[in-house]
Amino acid sequence: MSAGPQLNRTTAASVPEAEAPHLFGVRHLSPGGAFHLLRTLEAVRPTLVLIEGPSDASAFIPHLVSSAARPPVAILAYTEELPVRTVMWPLAEYSPEYQAMKWACDRGVEVRFMDLPSDVTLGLQEPSAPREGITPPLAEPAGGGEPSENSDGPAVPRRNLYEELAALAGEPSYDTYWERHFEHNLNPEAYRSSMLTFSRHMRELTEDGERRERSGEFAYNAVREAYMNRCLRQVAAEGYKPSQTVVVCGAYHASALTAEAPAMTDRELAQLPRRSAKLALMPYSYYRLSSMSGYGAGNAAPNYFAMMWQAMQEGTLSQLPYRYLAEAARQLRRAGTHRSTAEVIEAVRLAEALASLHEGSAPVLADLRDAARTLLGQGDLGTVAEALARLDVGTAIGRLPEGVGQTPIQDDFSRQLRELKLDKYRSTVAAGLTLDLRENRRVTTEEAALLDMRRSRFLHRLAWLDIGFAQHKPSGQQDASWKEEWALQWTPESEIRLVEAVLLGESVELAAAFKLRQSMEACSSIGEASQLINMASLCGLTAQMETGLGVLQRLAADSRDVAGMAAAAAELAVILGYGTLRRVETGHLGPMMRQLFVRSCLYLPDAAGCSDEAAAGMAQAMGQLDALAREHEEWADGELWYAELRKLADRDDRNPKLSGLACAILLERSLITAEEAGAEMSRRLSPGIPAELGAGWFEGLSMRNRYALLSRPYLWEQLDAYIAGLDEEQFRRALVFLRRAFSTFSHKEKTMAAELLGELWRTDTEQTAEVVTGELGEEEKSMLQSLNDFDFGDF
Repeated sequence: MSAGPQLNRTTAASVPEAEAPHLFGVRHLSPGGAFHLLRTLEAVRPTLVLIEGPSDASAFIPHLVSSAARPPVAILAYTEELPVRTVMWPLAEYSPEYQAMKWACDRGVEVRFMDLPSDVTLGLQEPSAPREGITPPLAEPAGGGEPSENSDGPAVPRRNLYEELAALAGEPSYDTYWERHFEHNLNPEAYRSSMLTFSRHMRELTEDGERRERSGEFAYNAVREAYMNRCLRQVAAEGYKPSQTVVVCGAYHASALTAEAPAMTDRELAQLPRRSAKLALMPYSYYRLSSMSGYGAGNAAPNYFAMMWQAMQEGTLSQLPYRYLAEAARQLRRAGTHRSTAEVIEAVRLAEALASLHEGSAPVLADLRDAARTLLGQGDLGTVAEALARLDVGTAIGRLPEGVGQTPIQDDFSRQLRELKLDKYRSTVAAGLTLDLRENRRVTTEEAALLDMRRSRFLHRLAWLDIGFAQHKPSGQQDASWKEEWALQWTPESEIRLVEAVLLGESVELAAAFKLRQSMEACSSIGEASQLINMASLCGLTAQMETGLGVLQRLAADSRDVAGMAAAAAELAVILGYGTLRRVETGHLGPMMRQLFVRSCLYLPDAAGCSDEAAAGMAQAMGQLDALAREHEEWADGELWYAELRKLADRDDRNPKLSGLACAILLERSLITAEEAGAEMSRRLSPGIPAELGAGWFEGLSMRNRYALLSRPYLWEQLDAYIAGLDEEQFRRALVFLRRAFSTFSHKEKTMAAELLGELWRTDTEQTAEVVTGELGEEEKSMLQSLNDFDFGDF
């Protein structure tokens, strides 16, 4: 048994029933709970409202319900030190907790949160935290009801008590069970009574010894309930009458918050693990609120329950099935699928019939979806799936007052927008921005001279963090490394992502640097490492460039991946090309590029013994290495490159396409004579050479400098003689490579090749070109179609 805090089991003096606080158990994201809670508040008119939520976040309540705020919103707590832990309490307009806060603030009634402080909640997430059977605070099960803590990832699915309860009731899910038995119950007394009964029975089941043993959640809830009972004792000591106090908590906890229940002592509170934490408010979205996003305490249809809340407010709950299915039909019409009003009416009738089969008073979401699939989708879920997803989840995104409860990274973002004169782009209307990274010599200060450079770094950092504000677009001007095009647009979703980025760092620069460092530590390929170095360069993060170089050097030390090393060398060459322009230190990149280039050259002949599928990547690598040899003579050893190319061109046991490409590069550089090229082609296309090898070699030869190839008639004589000597089966095998080779020729190049062949065949060159480049006839198309059925065996 651990030495963690032990809960005090001494009971307080019995309190008369009339003096007990009004306990109202709810389910999180429950419009029915919010509906009945408001009526209870109006009936009781309390002087104090206590809500299950982080007790150190009570100061945020007025901001959450201010006129400038619009749910969904959330309270975010995060640790100040690594490893970063987070916990979140999301709220929708129809959350009972949100409506309780709003009711209290509108009437000047004291309102507070009463659950564990956020630093304790985060402390209990630590694996080393002293506790007896306490698990990290995951999202509360669907019956819990409070603004629940969200884990860093979705929990592993398991058949829990709530799912078992739904199965016993004959319902497909707990959401359906809850909606049918509670959401449509509009009798206030019946609702409150059934909630307390539900809570009592659920606790009896979870307190069973077998369940307690297999679920550490029981111990965690016991700690929370002891703290909430402590809060009840404290407010009573402050002078608030229990009979004028309303407590809003999860349905599961309602029956545990009594005068007889144990309350946490000062010593027990001091023993709880804590982690230094900060609190912030953030806008939220219906998608993130939904269980589709992995949020454990979410529901499948936030927008549907918002429609239900609106109907309850208007007193038109009976019209909800008509509204839902009519909107589904409207969505289908917008997508081009027409559905009539009669079909909508029949769908409503079917949903009502399905509800009757389950002894329900009204259709629930599952009934409406089944009716939509049957009548509107005509039995096909695919027809209505997208419309129902949009209708169920919705696209609503919350809003908060400017500057309230902001994280440090939000403050840094706003400051940099002002400094970089980008304030006007913080708009929901997309706008383009062109940057000139060259120094502006017409201004007097260095900051002004490098304004666009600083903007570029800032926008690249935001793009790397996936904030969604800045999207880099191709400049449309080849080789213009000084020019950048951006599309800027601010959305509420951008605000959400910016707040979440505080978990990586308290400024945009620190967050981008931390994410880069994380990515580099997890990096396992040379190509990825070079891309991360390039990103560090674009972001102006020199320290991360050095880290990336270390990772790249480690990965390249034992690598024989020619394609990966060539791509990495080409990436480094790009950075070297604009390093001075971007004012980043590139001194260490040159030696690393030389190392990658040399290793690529030395391993090229062996790596070229690859399959045709891998040959495409190798051909790209050869092109990159050749470009480096031409454009970066300081770091790329051209003599070594061309010597290895010569070896590859001469070898018969390598992929013929790559040998042909090596010969094409040497011919392009005039490193082999016309006689040598003719002799090599004669050898490669001589009788007895398998058709796929000869044609594959020509495919590689034709990949470079077509005009050099077209200007040498003797090469076409060799090709013509080779093809003429093939029998029908060999010709078909060769035709695959030849079609692939000539498919990359431009129309002009095909015409020139046809004219060359016309001269060889002593026919009219123009007529030959017209026939060769013209449309295929039906017979020719049939012949090509038959080629698709040809058995090429191992080839």
